[in-house]
Amino acid sequence: MSQPQQPRPAENPTPQEQPKSRRPKALSAGRAIVLLVVLVVLAGLLAGSGIITRIHARTNVADNTNALAAPSVIVNPPTQGQPQQEVVLPGNLEAYTDSPIYARTNGYLKKWYFDIGAHVRKGQLLADIESPEIDQQLAQAQADLATAQTNAGNAQTQSTRYQDLLKTDSVSKLDTDNFTTQANAASTTVKSALANVQRLQQLVGFEKVFAPFDGVVTARNTDIGQLINAGAGTGTPLTELFHLAASQTLRLYVNVPQIYSQNLKPGMTADLTFNEFPGRKFVGRLVRTSRQIDPTSRTLLVEFDVNNRTGELFPGAYTEVHFKTNSNAPSFIVPVSALMFRSEGLRVAVVAEDNKAKLVPVILGRDDGATVQVIHGLAADSRVIQDPPDSLIDGENVQIVKPANPSGGGAGAGGGQSAGAQGGKK
Repeated sequence: MSQPQQPRPAENPTPQEQPKSRRPKALSAGRAIVLLVVLVVLAGLLAGSGIITRIHARTNVADNTNALAAPSVIVNPPTQGQPQQEVVLPGNLEAYTDSPIYARTNGYLKKWYFDIGAHVRKGQLLADIESPEIDQQLAQAQADLATAQTNAGNAQTQSTRYQDLLKTDSVSKLDTDNFTTQANAASTTVKSALANVQRLQQLVGFEKVFAPFDGVVTARNTDIGQLINAGAGTGTPLTELFHLAASQTLRLYVNVPQIYSQNLKPGMTADLTFNEFPGRKFVGRLVRTSRQIDPTSRTLLVEFDVNNRTGELFPGAYTEVHFKTNSNAPSFIVPVSALMFRSEGLRVAVVAEDNKAKLVPVILGRDDGATVQVIHGLAADSRVIQDPPDSLIDGENVQIVKPANPSGGGAGAGGGQSAGAQGGKK
């Protein structure tokens, strides 16, 4: 009989066979980690791409907002000013000599000889004043003078007689000295009476009012029978009898801005125009300046002499004075609408290379109401904003546009903010 087979004991795996049973588990764990890392990376990439997209979208929105918020402006280069320019300033004509005529004695007006508009010569009689009190005082003073002269003559005779008798010791020296003193006192009394007579003679002479210079009577403020007061120390207000003006040569006074003060020299001429003489020009010659700038108006007072032998021009008339000046530095002309009045001073807005606004300080010269002359602050290649908005600030981005109507300049595009610009830039 065959023997039953004994069961075979389980065989122990060799060391080489043990890792083979764990490798599939290790590989599956590693794959899971890698897959997890890949998923995390993919999630991060997706999240990052979303953030980048949103940031990019925000940047685009900000850029678009800034671009839309940038004001649209029209720019033009400034116009080059002329090296020699004509300056027009207002002026007032005045008489070369202008004087009120007052009375120097009291009385009543007896007669006047010239009315307003009359041409008189120096020394010509204008009026007579009747002063009977002064006449009587003069007669009394003359009588007093005659009495004083008689007394002085008698005293001098007595003094001479006593001096001769003193030589023979016929009279005392005391009596001689007394008569000599009386003679000297009488002589002094004569001088006093003579001075009083001369004073009254001058007052009587003032009864006739004469013209002090050649001129025209521009006012007559008295009439026959009117009471005349000399006014000296009486407390009565003075009233002029006549007003006399010498108008053969007229004085013209002009306040010239400080910027042109160095160009004004005595001897230069200026043209004068008047509304009542259309198309005509009169010539004035500069004779003197005040040589001082008025700190209030920053102007220099200058005087021109104007020949008026024909008598066509009247003192007190308004005129426009045209004179030419040479510019020491280049100047530029810009419209008045380009000016911006800020608290820090006058500014003109220009556009820089990066399309950003720049507010530059300027110094102005001539201003004709529509355009102004800029003598400092601009260059020939400056891009001047023609009508800047009130809210424009330094460094702000701007968008340059072309005017819809080129012939209209900046007025067409800036019309919507013209009123605000004129009123709000201050």
